[in-house]
Amino acid sequence: MKEDSLLEGIGSGGVDRVIIAKVKMGVDLLGAIREIVKRARIKKGIIVGGVGALKKAIFRNLKRFPKTFPVKDEDRIYLEIDQPLEIVSLTGHIAPGQGGEPHVHIHFSASTVMEDNVVTLGGHLTEGTIAYVKVAVIIAVIQQIPMRVKFSAQIKSEELAID
Repeated sequence: MKEDSLLEGIGSGGVDRVIIAKVKMGVDLLGAIREIVKRARIKKGIIVGGVGALKKAIFRNLKRFPKTFPVKDEDRIYLEIDQPLEIVSLTGHIAPGQGGEPHVHIHFSASTVMEDNVVTLGGHLTEGTIAYVKVAVIIAVIQQIPMRVKFSAQIKSEELAID
């Protein structure tokens, strides 16, 4: 990239195929998505979206900027909602990680009712978010984009790299 660029990387390519999967009730949503990636042999992809209801959700967010990297659990908040929720958005990427295995990084938002008001919450999708009814996930399998997940010395953790 040029030194005056605001980007760390950019790539373009095409969509090879689109996968849609219906998720069983009562299962871990992140686990189901990892199974889709494995069964469909997805190396690189974009989570296009998802719909349906959740029985329970765990949202992971930063609660403060870390003084040093990597980000630690004390810098995060895990908000667990154990009641009906509707998926509003589901988005992320799948890229080859260290050793070539697909690395899945997903964010989501879901709405629920709290004190007779509808509220929408969002964050990083973590294990423990449980699918309920009508959950479907759509993934676009991509090709020709030089993307991977690599260790970043700056933030001392893995992140997306587009070469």
